[in-house]
Amino acid sequence: MRATTFNEGWSYRRFNAEMGYPDDADFTAVSIPHDAMLHEKRSQLASSGTNGSWFEGADYEYVKHFAVSEDAPAVQWLEFEGVYHNAEVWLNGEKLAFRPYGYTNFYVDISSHVKRRPGAGEPVNDSLNESVNEPLNELRVIARNVDQPNSRWYSGAGIYRPVQLWTAESAEHIVHNGVTVRTVSVDGQRARLWVQVDATAAGTATISIPQMGDSTQSDNAQDNNSVVTHSLRVEAQSVASAQGSIAQGSIEFDVEGVQLWSLDNPYVYEMHVDYVSDNGSRDQATTTFGVRTISWGDEGFLLNGKRVIIQGACIHHDNGVLGAATYAQAEERRVRLMKKAGYNAIRSAHNPISKALLDACDKLGVLVMDEYIDHWYIHKTQHDYVDYFDQWWQQDLRDMVEKDKNHPSVIMYSTGNEVAETAQKRGIELTAQMTEFLHSLDNTRAVTCGINIFFNFLNKIGFGQYSDEKAAKEAEEAARRKAAGEGEAVKHKASGSEFFNNLAGIMGADFMKIGASLPPCDWVTRDAFAAMDIAGYNYGINRYRHDLKKYEHRLILGSETFCNDAYKFRELAKKEPRLIGDFVWAGMDYLGETGVGGWEYADYAPREQKCGWLTAGSGRVDLIGNFLGEAYYTRVALESEGDQGPYIAVVPVNHTHDKHSPSAWKMSNAIASWSWNGCEGEDARVEVYARAASVALLVNGVEVGRKKMRGDCIARFDTTWQPGVVEAVAYDVSGKEIGRYALHSAGETTRLTASCEPESENSRVKFIHVDYTDNAGEVKPLERGQLSVSVEGKGVRLLGFGCASPYNEASFVSGESGTYYGRALAVVEVPEDASGRLIVRDNRGRTAQLDL
Repeated sequence: MRATTFNEGWSYRRFNAEMGYPDDADFTAVSIPHDAMLHEKRSQLASSGTNGSWFEGADYEYVKHFAVSEDAPAVQWLEFEGVYHNAEVWLNGEKLAFRPYGYTNFYVDISSHVKRRPGAGEPVNDSLNESVNEPLNELRVIARNVDQPNSRWYSGAGIYRPVQLWTAESAEHIVHNGVTVRTVSVDGQRARLWVQVDATAAGTATISIPQMGDSTQSDNAQDNNSVVTHSLRVEAQSVASAQGSIAQGSIEFDVEGVQLWSLDNPYVYEMHVDYVSDNGSRDQATTTFGVRTISWGDEGFLLNGKRVIIQGACIHHDNGVLGAATYAQAEERRVRLMKKAGYNAIRSAHNPISKALLDACDKLGVLVMDEYIDHWYIHKTQHDYVDYFDQWWQQDLRDMVEKDKNHPSVIMYSTGNEVAETAQKRGIELTAQMTEFLHSLDNTRAVTCGINIFFNFLNKIGFGQYSDEKAAKEAEEAARRKAAGEGEAVKHKASGSEFFNNLAGIMGADFMKIGASLPPCDWVTRDAFAAMDIAGYNYGINRYRHDLKKYEHRLILGSETFCNDAYKFRELAKKEPRLIGDFVWAGMDYLGETGVGGWEYADYAPREQKCGWLTAGSGRVDLIGNFLGEAYYTRVALESEGDQGPYIAVVPVNHTHDKHSPSAWKMSNAIASWSWNGCEGEDARVEVYARAASVALLVNGVEVGRKKMRGDCIARFDTTWQPGVVEAVAYDVSGKEIGRYALHSAGETTRLTASCEPESENSRVKFIHVDYTDNAGEVKPLERGQLSVSVEGKGVRLLGFGCASPYNEASFVSGESGTYYGRALAVVEVPEDASGRLIVRDNRGRTAQLDL
């Protein structure tokens, strides 16, 4: 089947589900992907509360009119990569599909439901006027999000991932995701591949792989060494799918001279399949794949036969100022940032990730643990997916595997996150069922599940973080808050995630780790861990040594961990191959779960939770892509690409001795800057990150301290801020210098600047940093201002604009924002072969321009 983008020509409006008819609001033209929730107001009365960044919930109606010619392909399917949530798809007044989960891609057969017009030509995607002679099709998509609260983080809403139209000339064709490629074995530069082709009817398939080595076991392989070709029979099977009965055919063959996909050499091949049915119908399909093997066991996790320590980061699905809208360029940017910060793997928290992010991980050499869901049959929020889970989990997992199966980056599936169900008999049985079901779909990848060991114990004794009753109480409080209205005080009582996050903030990061070391925590998790390939420990590092010794063949994955455990994990993993990996919470800041990781002062945020809180604040990289000191710490702690440091970061000098908001998910609020203009003579707290025997700190060439490194790769120094240069020097055990790193203070002149990230300069979607700097481009974190952004140029669109402040009352879609430590970010879409300009102004008359 052939894909055509179907993202233009849409319009949307609010849909009043309670009344059963649309609101009176006019339709607004939009392009897909589109996050409707990002355009809603935020209010202290919003039922989404801290979970959803205080955004109001609503239901939405999307409409697209399109024409189909008489001679257009007979088979037409729509693919929706993500609609949040409880999606309904209607065509010409007929309901064709319902899909409740907001994070899975799904297909809708519209072949027999489209109206066709006389004449030749391709579908007209942006035509809005119907005439008698040219019947148009009306496609309606309903996305519901008024049922708040329904998520523990900012979900976004609407058609937030791309839409594609898939076509085939005949009912006899290759099915969706109908080509499967697996690496059976690798021996040097020889690889054995297995390929399966699924079609709707019996026939013959010819596969070709350009730019591949010479085949050694095929009579019909071409002499041209750059192309491998093979033919196989596709025979009818007793297998059913959404597209009817299936015909299947498979083949194994050897290839010489292959390039293996690895973290250092993420080489991706493209496979073309030409299919001819026995009745003469033709179809084509293309897929990408990588040649690599993975395995797991007592020797650890092996990639191409060599041990790799998984050093990952958890990420949510939003893209910061873009909200939940999934642009391929934004997904690739996140992967680049995570790899630069030292992570070689990504955990999707807590839902299947987009196709674009998988493509980026394939391209850049980053491993993926794709996670299914945040809960099973126990509510975490009142209107979450629990009511649909039993009926849909198998279909959801099937769709996740179909999406992932050919991606070399995907090494593991996770069936859930902190599902306290695993402490119950029913949940243990379900753990095994889900693991077995995933093995039946794909036995080449490991299955895990992230379990908060301490919370499982609390659930078992009746004090669990989550329960149906607690979810109901949270919803009741939200209803009371809304009923009271503006100006009426309603006492807020934290429950569920918010309660335990607050408790962890007060008690510190050791709260869950010490709790997890209690003996009963083993008793309530061992059966569930036995039902998966790899045991996922959330915040259980204090158990690692004990459990590795007690359970001789258990493989342990830190499925969610604190940043300050990175060094401790790395050192233990070097000695214990069955400790296969770690995923820090979180790699990049995200919307929702407001304030859970924020260390904020009074000049940027109040202590109390209210609707100005926007992000979690718990990323090693902030919401707009800037590295925090913690990112440099984890890069050194994990020895990413052999990096030993040193690096320097500084606690905001204007707040050296001030109290900040509490959080267990942060170890430092230092940033890589020595530009604290106006703070002359103030105390400064400097952090140095290095793998060394000792480090020295110099200010303007004068050594102000020297410390030995023991048990970690961080050294903290107290000094006095003065303009100039702060420098760290690292030494080995013999006293020999092995590295140095410096930060320079900014000059007195202040400018407003706009600069495009180099990686996005030639991209359709550009990421533009708007900063206060000196004449040399040094960012000045103590400069603040209110900014407004506009764009010029045909078809040029401002997709989002904002700053990284966890407390932020502004909207990312208004074109206006404050700065956070001197910085903001604009994201602009520029059509191909077009040009434009971005103009920035601040409230003090400064301007900046950038040609696009």
